[in-house]
Amino acid sequence: MSDILLPRRQMIGRAGGFVAAAGALPLLSGCDAINDAPAVRKILSMGEEMNRASQRALMDRDALAREFSRADLSPTFRSNGTKLPSGDSYAAHAAGGFADWRVKVTGLVARPLSLSMADIRAMPQRTQITRHDCVEGWSAIGQWTGVQLGRILAAAGLRDSARYIVFRCADRIGDALYYESCDLIDALHPQTIMAWALNDAVLPIANGAPLRLRIERQLGYKHAKYVQGIEAVSSLDAIGAGKGGYWEDRIDYEWYAGI
Repeated sequence: MSDILLPRRQMIGRAGGFVAAAGALPLLSGCDAINDAPAVRKILSMGEEMNRASQRALMDRDALAREFSRADLSPTFRSNGTKLPSGDSYAAHAAGGFADWRVKVTGLVARPLSLSMADIRAMPQRTQITRHDCVEGWSAIGQWTGVQLGRILAAAGLRDSARYIVFRCADRIGDALYYESCDLIDALHPQTIMAWALNDAVLPIANGAPLRLRIERQLGYKHAKYVQGIEAVSSLDAIGAGKGGYWEDRIDYEWYAGI
């Protein structure tokens, strides 16, 4: 793990502690009421947009994540986050080998799609060996196979007003289904794939079966698992609390988790 990630984790830990402490304050409901005011929400969302823009301006949008050889593969590839989504629906899909799993592509697209796993595997595929860096402090190198997200979006026909891609997932954490997002720079990056295989085998459930996002230039919490929806939007304001992802909304993880 690169040393540059340690300050980020320390900052995230402090942010999480601050939010947890704030949850006990009686003023929280007042803050929520202020945040719900349209004018204040607009100002806050403008700040989020400026923050996202400044983060992206510091990075080379065309840079590739390092790729490795098979000799570099980790003996085991740990799972992060949910290891088995709860509920009868996911259990039924798993029992059927995900033959009936559908990934809906919606939002600001000309041709909404509903793709089966067979449809996804029939598209041109990309295989890449990359390192996964988890915010918890561990890393692993794995070989991923899947279709480039850009190909799926091209098939759906992105509208000019689309700015972000939101990923809807089947795993529930607490009171909400998991969700994440990226901008079009990462969505159309050649190494951003929707992966269905890991190390020459069908993706294990603990690692996100049947389909997970690999967004290789960002930390692990951005790599959404159990993806069942891909939505193109013009703004993240109406997605969760408006910060772009489950952990971003709840404990102030950074929206752009570049490495």
